[in-house]
Amino acid sequence: MIIIGIAGGTGSGKTTVVNNIARQFSSDEVAILSQDSYYRDSGHLTMEDRRLLNFDHPDSIEFSLLNRHLELLKKGQSIEEPDYSYLTCTRSGKTRTVEPRPVVIVEGILVLCNSSLRKLMDIKVFVDCDSDLRLSRVIKRDTVERGRNLHETLQRYEDTVRPSHLQFIEPTKRFADIIIPEGGNNEVAIRILTNFIKQIL
Repeated sequence: MIIIGIAGGTGSGKTTVVNNIARQFSSDEVAILSQDSYYRDSGHLTMEDRRLLNFDHPDSIEFSLLNRHLELLKKGQSIEEPDYSYLTCTRSGKTRTVEPRPVVIVEGILVLCNSSLRKLMDIKVFVDCDSDLRLSRVIKRDTVERGRNLHETLQRYEDTVRPSHLQFIEPTKRFADIIIPEGGNNEVAIRILTNFIKQIL
């Protein structure tokens, strides 16, 4: 089994990179785990307090569960990936069954922050992108998909997203084996990474 970690800032194009890679393989060859599924449940907090959570801080992720799930997959066992809702900031109680596959991709802004998680990875990738383009994508995503208005989105970017990116996410670039500039628009880098995976398989 090859475990690939794909990190990068919010709105950098990680999901596009992952989808472009996954399209080159069958569902029997590739499984994808999203770091977002492993956000800690905050059902015990009021909705007002949930909106103040910093989703770009490593403490927001239940890394112990994510690590355990990857270890189970490596042993050939299926896992139940949590279902997390950004609208309610809680786990729904539902899960998604993920079966072991020859290639497992773990994607998320903080997946290179955790040393135990990095040790499980065979290839570490950082998707790089200019901050102004990332902000544009964050505004579109948060206002359309996550129920935030423009003011809330910009305030959150200034208060937590940008500072956390500089403190926690950008520094993990040094752990990457491969850096993909321009995110999902870099077809050459994606093709090189895809061919590399095919050679290993």
